[in-house]
Amino acid sequence: MKQLYPWQTDSWQSLQGLRNRLPHAVLLRGAQGIGKLDLALNFAQSLLCEAPLVDGMACQKCDSCHWLSQDNHPDFRLIQPDALSAQEDGEEKAGSKKPSREISVDQIRSLSSFANLSAHCGGYRIVVISPAESMNNNAANSLLKTLEEPSEKLLFLLVTHKPQQLLPTILSRCLSFNINTPSSEMGLTWLKQQGVKNPQQALSQTGFAPLQALSWAELGEGAEERSILLSGIYHPSKMDALGLAESLQKSPAINVIHCLQQWVHDLASAKLTGTVRYFPEQTELLLKLSAGTVVHDLLRYQKELKEARRAAFHPLNPKLVLEGLLISYRQLFVA
Repeated sequence: MKQLYPWQTDSWQSLQGLRNRLPHAVLLRGAQGIGKLDLALNFAQSLLCEAPLVDGMACQKCDSCHWLSQDNHPDFRLIQPDALSAQEDGEEKAGSKKPSREISVDQIRSLSSFANLSAHCGGYRIVVISPAESMNNNAANSLLKTLEEPSEKLLFLLVTHKPQQLLPTILSRCLSFNINTPSSEMGLTWLKQQGVKNPQQALSQTGFAPLQALSWAELGEGAEERSILLSGIYHPSKMDALGLAESLQKSPAINVIHCLQQWVHDLASAKLTGTVRYFPEQTELLLKLSAGTVVHDLLRYQKELKEARRAAFHPLNPKLVLEGLLISYRQLFVA
């Protein structure tokens, strides 16, 4: 179990305030990459712990804590997409069938017996579902039935960064708990402590989410395609859209689209406010480029990128998709 992150102190204290009046379901919502799941797991362990500390943290010494550390606590369940579980366990193999990115109805139905049994330790039974928005429709409806007829001392902790994708009926049955994104200063300080060489760049490129920034810095995820893409879009009048798409066709489409979204966000921000968010080192260039654009066109292109991102994991023809997006980008600067 990971320790709390420095920016989670206030959220932790607020969660502790719920201990004596727990609802049947809590929705932990906030930006991706800020440690919501770790916070939920710590809270679950603190509720199951036989001798929690003064600050509410689990003792890490009792039988309950040992069971959780070994992933075999009888009163705890963690529900995730198979893709996330396989990634954490290192089980994904090249050439094998890709694990599902959805939480299936069978995973939710498997909780039925757990929900109806008495707690092994006499306290709470806890289910953590993360990310909750990855439940398919059948899974969501199955969960709803359980939430509509909750068992005594059964707590659901739903973790999400896309609450708008959850059924309104599920939202209405959960206590909403907002987790704020840490300040830029706190994120930078933490990344420096982790040994990240360029924390400002890592933080800005990942939407100011410290955990994503750390992963980006350690793994270089998306770094190569970012470099290729940015070198091409810096000078749109000279950009070879088809050639650039050819260079990027083997890259995950989601990484390319994500970078384009950040770049165009800064273009629009430079146009409207004279400030940028994701590429501060390119402020001068962004201001210059934005002067040759039309706000309506930038907003239209942002919508096009958003729609492309929805299909990023299963495009019919990735190269064709990239060609279309890059041609549209170049047209933003056509007088």
